[in-house]
Amino acid sequence: MANKKTLALSEEQYSKIINTMVTGFEFEGKQIQPNSRIATALVIEANLGIRIGDVLNLHLTDIIKDGERFRLDVIEDKTEKSRTFTVPSEIYNFIKEYCLKNDIKETAKIFQLGERAVQKQLKLVCDFLGYKGISTHSFRKYFATNIYINNNYNIELVRQLLQHSVVETSQKYIGIGTKELETAIQNNVNLLKTF
Repeated sequence: MANKKTLALSEEQYSKIINTMVTGFEFEGKQIQPNSRIATALVIEANLGIRIGDVLNLHLTDIIKDGERFRLDVIEDKTEKSRTFTVPSEIYNFIKEYCLKNDIKETAKIFQLGERAVQKQLKLVCDFLGYKGISTHSFRKYFATNIYINNNYNIELVRQLLQHSVVETSQKYIGIGTKELETAIQNNVNLLKTF
């Protein structure tokens, strides 16, 4: 199970982290160089919901053209489960463009780096931005939370996409209760002006 202290990103945090990583910044008297490679890996994690280890092991040939759509065809490293979900054409084109721009062959690993390097760069950016509780897993949680909210609070859909065994794991994972719980809490707000 994922570290419960790792937070899901907000839309603003996601945008600021990626933009800061792509442009570079000065922090504690040191110039931190732009790193579009790590930014791209994190964007893929946030858009496909796969773990960073699986992102770093991706090859362009792992995305298969299947009729009119693309689909991911990988075995997850952590769970050893097959992952064959649809990859939106925009994401496939984003990855393909990155490979072309960086002269990466279709059969080569897209990212020649390890998880530790990604975590280190992400920590630098988060320290610079003042963010706490953010790790690479925050991008997977961002994906899960957005899927949940943007699909009428369908926790079963989140469970399937994250490939969790039970819904309860998915609920704990994103830190959001069912729609009924969220609505009940919101409907119970009754602030009284006390000042």
